[in-house]
Amino acid sequence: MTTDPTSSAPSAGLRESKKQETRQLISDVATGLFLAQGFERTTIAEIATAARVAKKTVTNYFPRKEDLALDHQDAFTISLAATVTGRQAGESALSALRRAFVDAAKEADPVAGFTGPDFARMIADSPTLSTRLRDLHDLRDTALANALAGATGAPRGDITPLTAAALLGAVHRTLFQRIQELTLAGQDNTRISATVIAEAHSAFGLLEPALADYAAA
Repeated sequence: MTTDPTSSAPSAGLRESKKQETRQLISDVATGLFLAQGFERTTIAEIATAARVAKKTVTNYFPRKEDLALDHQDAFTISLAATVTGRQAGESALSALRRAFVDAAKEADPVAGFTGPDFARMIADSPTLSTRLRDLHDLRDTALANALAGATGAPRGDITPLTAAALLGAVHRTLFQRIQELTLAGQDNTRISATVIAEAHSAFGLLEPALADYAAA
């Protein structure tokens, strides 16, 4: 008996689609509960019940409770490194990161910090989420340092890409927090975008004497 090697492809694709649907459902239900009653007061068991899945299903998809709230974390941690890797010909890391931030601000990208007032308040009110967000900033800086080392051919342990990443990451941390603060102050995204774009040019400008030509493609 022969087996068609392509016969399992549709079912495999269907299974993957179903898994993504389940993951999204759990994430959406969890976010609704977090916003309604606070992150710290919401349990995994409550999320599982509301999503009509087993508690183990929730933890299989989201090993940590924080993962349910910060579902853009993978995109967040690689964002700066990806910008450097994909920079344009002749473009420095500083120029690429400034350009990418301005584009993200114009689009009110959640990864840049445009999370909306309810979500921003949820993070601000949760020590767990605030701590995890700081960890994600650290992970993003590490990924950026690795990308800068690769872009410049720096030897292992070279302090230069580590320092450059720390400086560039600090600007992004400051701008992220600025967006959150303005959001909590009740400003709309259009006004926030205009403010942080102007501030980004000033903030990145402070780094130009040291990094204007660093890691140019």
